[in-house]
Amino acid sequence: MSTTHCPYCALQCAMHLEPAPDGTLAARPAPFPTNRGGLCRKGWTAPELLTHPDRLTTPLIRRHGRLEPATWDQALDTAAHHLNHLRQTHGPHANAVFGSGSLTNEKAYLLGKFARLALGTSQIDYNGRFCMSSAAAATNHAFGLDRGLPFPLTDIATAQAVLLAGANPAETMPPMMGHLAAPTLIVIDPRRSATAQQALDHGGLHLAPRPGTDLPLALGLLHAARTAGHLDHTYIDQRTTGFQTTWAQAAAHWPERTEELTGVPAHHIRAAADLLGHAARNRSAYVLTGRGSEQHATGTATAGAWIDLALALGLPGRTGSGYGCITGQGNGQGGREHGQKADQLPGYRHINDPDARTRIAHLWNTTPESLPGPGRSATELLAALGTPDGPRSLLVMGSNPAVSAPDTTRIKQRLAALDHLIVCDFVLSETAQQAHVVLPTAQWAEEEGTMTNLEGRLLRRTRAQHPPPGVRTDLQILSELAPRLGADPHQFPHDADTVLAELAHASAGGRADYSGIDPHHLAAGHAQYWPAPATAGPDTDPVPSTPRLFLDTFAHPDGRARFSTPTHHGPAETTDTHYPLWATTGRLLGHYQSGAQTRRITELATTDPEATVQIHPDTATHHGLTHGDHAQVTSRRGTMTARVHTTPTARHDTVFVPFHYANDQAANTLTQHALDPTSRMPEFKVSAVRITPAPDPATEGRP
Repeated sequence: MSTTHCPYCALQCAMHLEPAPDGTLAARPAPFPTNRGGLCRKGWTAPELLTHPDRLTTPLIRRHGRLEPATWDQALDTAAHHLNHLRQTHGPHANAVFGSGSLTNEKAYLLGKFARLALGTSQIDYNGRFCMSSAAAATNHAFGLDRGLPFPLTDIATAQAVLLAGANPAETMPPMMGHLAAPTLIVIDPRRSATAQQALDHGGLHLAPRPGTDLPLALGLLHAARTAGHLDHTYIDQRTTGFQTTWAQAAAHWPERTEELTGVPAHHIRAAADLLGHAARNRSAYVLTGRGSEQHATGTATAGAWIDLALALGLPGRTGSGYGCITGQGNGQGGREHGQKADQLPGYRHINDPDARTRIAHLWNTTPESLPGPGRSATELLAALGTPDGPRSLLVMGSNPAVSAPDTTRIKQRLAALDHLIVCDFVLSETAQQAHVVLPTAQWAEEEGTMTNLEGRLLRRTRAQHPPPGVRTDLQILSELAPRLGADPHQFPHDADTVLAELAHASAGGRADYSGIDPHHLAAGHAQYWPAPATAGPDTDPVPSTPRLFLDTFAHPDGRARFSTPTHHGPAETTDTHYPLWATTGRLLGHYQSGAQTRRITELATTDPEATVQIHPDTATHHGLTHGDHAQVTSRRGTMTARVHTTPTARHDTVFVPFHYANDQAANTLTQHALDPTSRMPEFKVSAVRITPAPDPATEGRP
């Protein structure tokens, strides 16, 4: 039996893997603080993918328009030949790299090093840009440091009240709900999600704003909280700066005006402010945000507005209360800390920082001048592929942008325009189907490494079995590809612990300091939260760890948190007579991200076999639809097909579609590439659409 962690979300539930009677592996829950001995259906069924018939075990090369089996040497040589040729012909930035928030810390670090040292390109970013980048920008501004939850998840269980803005953990992270059983919940969500329903069932509140209006709602709650006398002025004076600037914005958002902007009744706004404010007086309240508030062209400002509310109530940096962001991807936290972002070097250092460049260049045995500068963000990178000024090749590791990126019709066209596309994956995802070279990789239960969960806790991923013959780890692929590009092979080890030791050294002194992380401590069950700086001496902690941040000071030079200047601009596009409804996207209980994994799991695919569109019955009737019909949902960019699911709790002006499906059921066919000016996150959550009847795919074409 082996103990490891689930391959899906950032909760990173612990699980035991043990042989089943048929020779495969079976999962069962393991005791651990985040999941407390529970798993969701995705975790229970995760081992099925290890032996799935779709599993890739042989490299593939596109010959005469078809992907055909090849040897590893043939595949790596082909990839290297094209990368070298494009670099020599068009310069180093002709090659690009696209990573993932699901990669281990070691992979994320080595991938960033590979791009900048082996390829010499600035063109690297990752799908985490689609996930938590707005909250990261807002928390960096507010606190001087970005860690999703700056406290252990277990702290939340004793709170009196928790406000969840744009988060639906009942479906996205079910074991987390055990920590939310005791607090009274205030859920901010345009739709009656499972989490919102649980709040209502247990005496809490559900505020359903019009899509794209979370920011004025946060300002309205701040206004109501101040009017009711809930603000902690001593905390504001002693631990923060900039409140008056924020209040100048919030002063214009009294509850009745906020109701006009958001559709949330003024008395609900006051009730929510009172519920949260009374708990804050007892230092027993939390404000938590998720993708629903952040995936907007104003996502950073919106996340900042929720932080402002938390600061005004005196929550962050106090035991028993706080602000946090619920990270989505399995290594969404660690994945954005060690260099696979376009503007970043290891340790959460900015790539334009001269001291950071000098430190990393010395470690990598190169010069600061030879390190490239910042490149394009994820959406901008994908949109530039194959254009005259953009990259001509792309290496994709652990991501499926043909489904997960906004405006996927355009993105698939850009992928098709590449001279060379290399995809590392364990199934033939929609992105891999377009590749010139496909490299089969090991899965989560077949490799070693570390992950950083939503609390900033480091976890040890333990290998339960060896990968199938012919399959290599991502670290092995990078270590074998780099020398073919002229890099020093010693700079690209494939042993995870060796890479972690280098990562620890590279991150030392950075904002995300992993220098004291020890895989043996992790394997022994010691909790290590970053910052975990290496220390030495008889009086120092042999297992450095910082489970709670900001208790004494915030990470700005003056030790104070910063209020923001939130201004509401509304969505990047508007509804009209041709596109009269708002569409918002999200996840289902049984599926994960682009669905490349979960759509192949029998139980999960059987439960949720096709895309649905959730819509109010009256709205459906108005558009000639009834429950169970098939419909076409069309935006200004494209059309998807989904089965109609009517629900009386839906807003009349809003439909909801899950983003786990591909091809004609792909929700991101609808979404737009409008970007937040700070985080460069796309506006996934608001698209103007129309909905019309569609033929049943099962009967279409029959006489």
